[in-house]
Amino acid sequence: MSANEQFSLEGKVAVVTGGTGVLGGAMARGLAAAGARVAILGRREDVARAVADEIVAAGHEAIPLPADVLDEDSLQAARKTLIDEWGTVDVLINSAGGNRPDATVFGDLTFFNVPRSALEGVVGLNFTGTVLPIQIFGEPMAAQGKGSVINISSMAAQKVLTRVMGYSAAKAAVDNLTRWLAVDLAEKHGPGLRVNAIAPGFFVGDQNRALLIKEDAPAGSQDPPILTERGQQIVDHTPMGRFGEPHELTGAAIWLASDASRFVTGIVVPVDGGFSASSGI
Repeated sequence: MSANEQFSLEGKVAVVTGGTGVLGGAMARGLAAAGARVAILGRREDVARAVADEIVAAGHEAIPLPADVLDEDSLQAARKTLIDEWGTVDVLINSAGGNRPDATVFGDLTFFNVPRSALEGVVGLNFTGTVLPIQIFGEPMAAQGKGSVINISSMAAQKVLTRVMGYSAAKAAVDNLTRWLAVDLAEKHGPGLRVNAIAPGFFVGDQNRALLIKEDAPAGSQDPPILTERGQQIVDHTPMGRFGEPHELTGAAIWLASDASRFVTGIVVPVDGGFSASSGI
């Protein structure tokens, strides 16, 4: 099999939860460019449709799949829509997730007064919001004995980052789930069913822009953005000296979704500019 054939996703059907976000959308576009038919799953149908329309306009196949990763009924309905449309599921990327201000230990909020509702909300979105889509979209993969689940982890699961206590714990649980499921599904449903994760370093998205960037450079300028103190700390501890670009997650996603990684399961791949390798000194 040639390298092009190994990395091709022609004929595969992929679901990307959180496909309406910056990182999820970038991976969805990358899978589509590699030949996959891609379903954009998100709560906002209009945004999911806009992303799907953009992919179709580029000459690829995509559909919106409105659903909430914490609502089993909506996920079941989304699966039925997908199966009716394309007949199968081959790839699932769990990109839905994020943090929230009332679970961020900073300023007057300390570990001792983080609201339980905030903690449960963050853990629910990032962990349960990964488990439920795997249960629902992974079931047809198990029935056919093949498929690739790609969870989205975080540097916060691997290194202690200040402030994001609940988010870090949830993403650490995602790492453990990835390894546990890789063993369980391979042993019970065969080696064709694989589970891996990508751990992005620091990428600028809608949720964290204000935390990382104080002021963007003027349009057309070659000057870099002006970073916040936290943003500068992150760049200083990233050997490549910059934030990631969303499209830079695409290569790892295509590799893990394709036959190029057919003997790879149970791993967490850092895409982080060297952040996880650096001690900071």
